[in-house]
Amino acid sequence: MITLSRFSALATALTAMAVLTACSEQPASEKTAEVNSTVVSETEAKSSELQFTEVNPRLGEYIKTLSADEFQGRAPATKGEELTVAFLEDNFRRIGLKPIDGDSYKQPVSLVQIDPVLVSAMTLKGDKLPAQFNYRDDMTAWTTQVTEQVTVTDSEMVFVGYGIVAPEYGWNDYEGLDVKGKTVVMFVNDPGFATQDPALFNGNAMTYYGRWTYKFEEAARQGAAMALIIHETAPASYGWGVVAHGSPIKFDLINENKNMDRAKVEGWVTAEAAEKLFANIGTDLASMHKKALEKDFAPVALNATASVSINNNLRELVSSNVVGYIEGSKYPDEYVLYMAHWDHLGMDFSNPKNKVFNGAQDNASGTGGLLALAEYFTEQAKPERSVVFVAVTAEERGLLGSAWYAANPVFPLEKTVVGINMDVMNVYGPMKDMVIVGLGNNNAEDILIKYTEQQGRYAVREHNPEAGIAYRSDHFNLSKKGVPILYAKGGNDHFEKGIEWGKAQRAEYNACCYHKVNDEWNDDWDLRGAQQDLFLFYQVGNELANSRTWPNWNQGNEFKAIRDASADARK
Repeated sequence: MITLSRFSALATALTAMAVLTACSEQPASEKTAEVNSTVVSETEAKSSELQFTEVNPRLGEYIKTLSADEFQGRAPATKGEELTVAFLEDNFRRIGLKPIDGDSYKQPVSLVQIDPVLVSAMTLKGDKLPAQFNYRDDMTAWTTQVTEQVTVTDSEMVFVGYGIVAPEYGWNDYEGLDVKGKTVVMFVNDPGFATQDPALFNGNAMTYYGRWTYKFEEAARQGAAMALIIHETAPASYGWGVVAHGSPIKFDLINENKNMDRAKVEGWVTAEAAEKLFANIGTDLASMHKKALEKDFAPVALNATASVSINNNLRELVSSNVVGYIEGSKYPDEYVLYMAHWDHLGMDFSNPKNKVFNGAQDNASGTGGLLALAEYFTEQAKPERSVVFVAVTAEERGLLGSAWYAANPVFPLEKTVVGINMDVMNVYGPMKDMVIVGLGNNNAEDILIKYTEQQGRYAVREHNPEAGIAYRSDHFNLSKKGVPILYAKGGNDHFEKGIEWGKAQRAEYNACCYHKVNDEWNDDWDLRGAQQDLFLFYQVGNELANSRTWPNWNQGNEFKAIRDASADARK
């Protein structure tokens, strides 16, 4: 395990902290992959020998059906869900997967919709502060507590650096501080990105500790009343408009304590607002960036208080994950798990010409791939370990279906061998490159790389690891529970048309279709690339389902300790 002092090699790294890379479009994971010289082998030179394998000729049929207008954009708790879940159950039953509850494949998922109908300005008290920060202009705020009204009044504000407690990196921004009832203010991303120091955290590649979701979770564990992240475009990887000007409606899981263990208020402030907070104590943003990286950093009181109130409308919903499995012949209580999210954005009733968010690529393609792969598995010799297929709900609402599965697993996570996630399959034809998101995180990747090379292809990491794509899809919720995961897809280096052509296709999709009503089935799609990738996923899962191997996170990864803690269950 990598153990660092509060900061190693910092003196040389500080000079690099102003060099920040540009943000990426969504979906960032579709950007061109950079070749990782430690992964690309001599097979790149033999790419003319690319091997093609069709896993299931029905793949296109599945995608086309799931993305049809009839399915109404597959939004949770709608007629679209009813049709989608019935379609998945019917096909799971037809191909011979075992159900999980009598003859049902449904795992009910309890959701709540939190609609902030009124968010006050954030009123401030401090010698040199404005009277308030305005909602959406200077700050944005919400609550995940399931309640109709929350108020934070005259809460002391304190700067906590990056808001990180990471024992494996020897880092604790909260050390010696009691923040109960206080408002914590912190930077987004992590020190590795800030310094570009490859020896610090994961260098330019974001770790879990850099994600805004982690920062709110840690603030809650510390007892903060309000948690505010300072928005900066480069380390966040998206602009202020993404944070503050989208729909304010939040979805969350329903649990017994109604999220009362979370901070009362979560939110962001602009960099300009943060400058005013720091000016109140005679400093500035740049100086606080440097301070947050000091070896002896201690939290800084901002000599200010903040107040905000939020009124909500609440609506409880019930949705469903759809789960089927092939029972293992020798080790039925050990599980290889495949996952894809079936949901999308529903309908836009204000659009007179095209109301349906069909979500053909995102993610009828992955759900269709899940069906195609399950059908292929049932046609092969029965595996020794069980193989599980999970179609999760509410990914577009915040990875909620997978979070529910992780919190309420149908099959024990400590006995889950690996999770393989499929989100937006390649519909542009055979690619030489295979993008492994978060490459270097766990040794299940070694198996995938082996089969990738056997196809005459090469493996690369995502182009922009600083954006934290490894923490933005459903597999992440299994990662947080210690399950080694693979999230991979065909890249841009087209077998015949080259990398620039592949880049152009991704760029066109980002511009015209991603999370828009134009993400529709196209009869001209070339699904040979998706078939390529599905066969790789099959080979990895099949090898692990017929072995005694237990993949693990690599040394120094933030999830390794969690996996190791359950090692006795796998003896």
